[in-house]
Formats: sequence, structure tokens, C-alpha cells
Amino acid sequence: MSERIEKIIKEYHRMKKERNCLEHQIRNFKGISEKEMIDSMNFHSPEGERVQTSNISNKPASIALNYHERMERINQEWYEHLEKQYLMLDEEIRFFEAAVSTLSGYLPEFMTDMVIKGCTWDYLCEHYHISRTMVAKNRRKAIRELEELYEKRDAEMVSYMLS
Repeated sequence: MSERIEKIIKEYHRMKKERNCLEHQIRNFKGISEKEMIDSMNFHSPEGERVQTSNISNKPASIALNYHERMERINQEWYEHLEKQYLMLDEEIRFFEAAVSTLSGYLPEFMTDMVIKGCTWDYLCEHYHISRTMVAKNRRKAIRELEELYEKRDAEMVSYMLS
């Protein structure tokens, strides 16, 4: 479990950037255009053996009949994928931030400075008047408390899914 929390601590800022990027993509979603869809269908060649039954190609008629429906389906699936990624990432970030705020003692402020604000260990030593050893101990203590909160969340999720 601590690997999971260590990963979140390490990648917190990347996760926030990714969430912001996904939010921007969703807000400004345009999908693929009709021209892009027609071009992709025009250059798509079927796999497997081809049996030619006549000298007249049905490709333009097929493209004309199917492109709009396929384009809408692809755009809808793409939008849903972006939305799902955003919601999962947002939930993970929000739970982590909420969990940090419920830590004991001065750990909420300490971990906020360390992870969310990205302060250096030297800054933490000076700001909290502690040694680097105490910075490491506080970090480990916070991770243990976060593990308990994540285990509780996971247990609640399993309980809900099994009910």
C-alpha cells in the first residue's frame, strides 16, 4: 500500500497537470471532423482476401452512408474516454488532498507544504525547526496514517460492490 501512496506523493504535480489538460480537452472538445472521418475511411483497406464481384466499386457509396454515424460514435466514445480519465484522476487527487487534511497533529500542514506546495526538505527543516531526520520521520508517519485511510476507502468500496 505504501508504494501506492509513495507514487501519489511523487507524481502529485504530474497528476494535477494531467487533470488540467484533460479538463481543457473536455471543455474544448470538437472531436474529429467530417473531412478527417472521410479521409480515414477512404484510406482504410480491409484485411483478408478480397473477392471482386463486379467492376463497379461500392466504396464511395459505403463511405457516404456510414461516415456520419461512425464519426458520431467515435467522437462519443472519445469524449466518454476523456471524461472517464478525468473523473478517475480527479477522484484520486481529491481523496489524497482530503486525506492529507485529516492527518494528526501538524502533519496536515507539513504534508501540504511537502507534497502539495512542493517545498524542499531544507525549507521544511527551517520552517518547522526540525532536522532532516525528523522530516523523514514525519513523512513516514504521514504515509502510515494515509495507508490507514486508503485501506478504509478500499474496504468501503469492496463492501459496497459486494452488497
